[in-house]
Amino acid sequence: MPHDDFAVEPIKGLPGVPPEGEDIVWQGAPNWWSLAKESLSLYWIFGYFVLLAVWRFTTVYDLVGTGRALAATVPFVLSGLLACLILMLIAYVQAKSTVYTITTKRVVLRIGAAFTISLNLPYTKIINASLGLRRDGTGNIALEVSETRQLSYFILWPHVRPWKMSKPFPTLRCIDEPERVAKLLAEAAQTEVNMPQLGKGDPQSASIVAAE
Repeated sequence: MPHDDFAVEPIKGLPGVPPEGEDIVWQGAPNWWSLAKESLSLYWIFGYFVLLAVWRFTTVYDLVGTGRALAATVPFVLSGLLACLILMLIAYVQAKSTVYTITTKRVVLRIGAAFTISLNLPYTKIINASLGLRRDGTGNIALEVSETRQLSYFILWPHVRPWKMSKPFPTLRCIDEPERVAKLLAEAAQTEVNMPQLGKGDPQSASIVAAE
């Protein structure tokens, strides 16, 4: 189906107007700070540069003295700060361009900063959902789907369960109030899956479509 690149989302986070009988249960986005720490390994990157600075100090301290040794560590510290600022900016842009939507019929992930896509996951194609909690109060909800041939780990990243490359798990990443959201998702999915199907319509399937 052709897509108008200049079309405006009729409803924020959704590629089209929901059909009659479908209601939005919840919408949200990643917590950008948590996303920077978890998916972009912010602390690990900064720690790496700190180690480089310590190594540099210890290797030149005996030769040039304390003052010049400290000066020699400055480039490493500044490089670490710059790298962390870049990672924080990436996380912020990713979070601001993302909309997770839970409706009474499906889960939709509108993701991507430069190239935006909408991942449409009907409940009938979601096999399982697992909740992972973090110490900062955020959490991840990973979705195991029955059809993965259209899913790419690298296209979905960072909205995907880490290291599951052969079978990507689309993930609501670093969301606030994860337990409440998981409960809403479970209730909506159970209601939809247990609802009797009348007639023979086109089978629902997981799909990815380009978005604004």
